[in-house]
Amino acid sequence: MKDWRSKAGGSVFWGGMLALSTIIMLPSRADINETHPSLTMLLVVLGGSIAGGRALGFTLAVVSSLLIDYYFQVPYELFIGNTPLDWVVLLAFLATAFVTTELFTRARKQAEAAEARAREIEALSRLGAESLQYATAGETLDAIASLVRTATGADACTIVPSTLPTSARPIATSGIESVLERNASERAITTGRPVLVSSDNVVFEHPSDDITRTSALPKRVQLLALPLRAEEKIIGVLIVRGEAALVLDPPRRRLLAALGYYAALGIERMRLMTEAAKSEALSEAQRAKNEVFASVSHDLRTPITTIKVLAQSGAERGEESSIAIAEQAERLARMVADLLEVSKLRTGSFTLAPELNTADDLVGAALRQAQGILNGRRIDVQIDFSSPALVGRFDFVHTLRIVGNLLDNALRHTPEGGTVELRAEREGPWLLLTVADRGPGVAVEERHRIFEPFYRPADATPDTGHAGLGLSIARSLADVQGGTVAYFERAGGGSVFQLRLPAADVDDLSDNLNA
Repeated sequence: MKDWRSKAGGSVFWGGMLALSTIIMLPSRADINETHPSLTMLLVVLGGSIAGGRALGFTLAVVSSLLIDYYFQVPYELFIGNTPLDWVVLLAFLATAFVTTELFTRARKQAEAAEARAREIEALSRLGAESLQYATAGETLDAIASLVRTATGADACTIVPSTLPTSARPIATSGIESVLERNASERAITTGRPVLVSSDNVVFEHPSDDITRTSALPKRVQLLALPLRAEEKIIGVLIVRGEAALVLDPPRRRLLAALGYYAALGIERMRLMTEAAKSEALSEAQRAKNEVFASVSHDLRTPITTIKVLAQSGAERGEESSIAIAEQAERLARMVADLLEVSKLRTGSFTLAPELNTADDLVGAALRQAQGILNGRRIDVQIDFSSPALVGRFDFVHTLRIVGNLLDNALRHTPEGGTVELRAEREGPWLLLTVADRGPGVAVEERHRIFEPFYRPADATPDTGHAGLGLSIARSLADVQGGTVAYFERAGGGSVFQLRLPAADVDDLSDNLNA
């Protein structure tokens, strides 16, 4: 309406100027030639072109040529009798007026387009500043919604993330959400394409997911639902609504596409901040749990030791109950030791001293340690003597714990009278220690869990005196030394656990002893 009034006012004004200039020059037409009215009226045509565009400029040019012919060419006040030269003058005037009007109109459109792009750049710059000044993602989305509403002239703007449950979605809005908005947003999220609603509530779906592409859709709409993407995944929707029709010309489409990109970044930032907060909370809870875990495990050692001493004293006096108490206290002591080891590994409070050691010393110490848990089983040791000595660089105490846990696990799953094989060999840069048993093995669906803390097989008896930490501790201690512990199925039945540690050469051991 305002644009129509402006054009009507310009037509009246410049039409009046044309009439006024004609009236002023009319008394002196005998003393002037055709050049004076032609130049004067050409100025009026140019002014009308600037104010009213091509249509007003062409109209003023035609009217001016008629006025020149009627009032300023002999014979006066007649449209006939012109000489060929008079026709040339009129045609030249018309051509000059038309060309000038066209050039001014194009220049005006280019200026308007440049101004629109400048507004787009200014809006995007403001949006970047708005996005960075807010600490929380919710405030950022609110700022983006407000800026979209201001930049597009809309009455309302809503940004709804779609990656969270409906009850947990922090909706950034600048205006009132309606049923129409919800329906349009659901359709946009489902199809992945912009959805437009005309003023008479006719719904249009953009043929492309890029709103800047030309289409046969209406340029004036009541509502636009623009899907927001991050890495080809729809993470939300931007809804723009106007009480009056929204103009979606190419510049505004480009601006909306850019603003939609910023809105998607805001939603993604909100998601990352939410995940970071959850991760931080989980880390803090895990740290507190590990501290309590380590403290309780450490504090339990003193009363368990006291119980063991008292039970052993009673056992020496022949008290059968004291013997049972001593056995259970020993089992409890092992579990507490395992718990304390796990807590040290998790908190990084254990010390590591890798040195050059031989496999013979390690295997010998492991055999002596395992004597108390054989229970009618035996360990068959196989050491590869093809090289003078099997040497590795590892922490002896921690590695002895690894081998001890692997042997304990194998002996517990070996039938009475059975044999567990312990083999040491060299394989390239690795020192290998392999523990094999003829137990029931591990089910395929359980193999990915056997190294998890507190893992217990589904068919295990409720009370075995173990907390399910041995294999987890073994793998963790191997990892911190640059080694690995892996499980393999044994041919013919049973399990094979293989420890890999960095190997060393005999010359290194000799140099170390000489030093």
